[in-house]
Amino acid sequence: HVAVYHKGRFFKLWLYEGSRLLKPRDLEMQFQRILDDPSPPQPGEERLAALTAGGRVEWAQARQAFFSSGKNKAALDAIERAAFFVALDEESHHYDPEDEASLSLYGKALLHGNCYNRWFDKSFTLISFKNGQLGLNTEHAWADAPIIGHLWEFVLGTDSFHLGYTETGHCLGKPNPVLPPPQRLQWDIPEQCQAVIESSYQVAKALADDVELYCFQFLPFGKGLIKKCRTSPDAFVQIALQLAHFRDKGKFCLTYEASMTRMFREGRTETVRSCTRESTAFVQAMVQGRQPNEDLRRLFRKAAEKHQNMYRLAMTGAGIDRHLF
Repeated sequence: HVAVYHKGRFFKLWLYEGSRLLKPRDLEMQFQRILDDPSPPQPGEERLAALTAGGRVEWAQARQAFFSSGKNKAALDAIERAAFFVALDEESHHYDPEDEASLSLYGKALLHGNCYNRWFDKSFTLISFKNGQLGLNTEHAWADAPIIGHLWEFVLGTDSFHLGYTETGHCLGKPNPVLPPPQRLQWDIPEQCQAVIESSYQVAKALADDVELYCFQFLPFGKGLIKKCRTSPDAFVQIALQLAHFRDKGKFCLTYEASMTRMFREGRTETVRSCTRESTAFVQAMVQGRQPNEDLRRLFRKAAEKHQNMYRLAMTGAGIDRHLF
């Protein structure tokens, strides 16, 4: 099953009928039933997920005090045992080339939402906005970005090449009308617990309000042109970051870039320390503006080769950080 959040209510939606996985048209019907459900949130239910966004000690204490028995434990188990969490948001987000802020607002909605419409303890939350745009919010402890990228690529590929839709926008096939509706989760949240929820919400909201996120599309060129120049796109970006940071701050700083170690069983990441002597030499030459372009290109290529070599070492287990920590 999956756990679903909509308009302050939590639902349990079964993915199987007996041993048969529900078809997309069946799932569409079940989600529509949730959207059509007129019932209001129970006391304390709407902002309940803020407990997963606030302090961890407060959440652990609240869990022990209010969610260790009875209907609250059963409802919490339904969320925590779900394959993943689904948030059906009532707001719309999309990228609008005419609205410079649209992509940033879209990103912040996926990153933290309103701080109580994401269950941040779940492996991932699948977020569907009212206008049909989708996104994911992933808990980082269990996986790194490429895992979610592969998952999303599989979802998009399956949707485009194997499933399909009718001319009216519905999933193909006929739903099974006798399927039991999604189960509304039941809570008994006393006022003392509601106060803890509100406190966690205020902590999370303060953190979210302090996040400054600016997303934009860079269109002048991409990795294709960088590769044509016989340079690693990753090295290009990392050196560009060094230059931008130095121009802004007037100094260098210790820099962390994650490298994948997935050629090893259960491998995750290693650190590339991308602020090198070679990259700083290039940055200083660029900022000073006294050297000819030929010398700048030579310094850049030297910095890029150093970075790429360090990345290869990190990928193959020859990094430093993971052996120390």
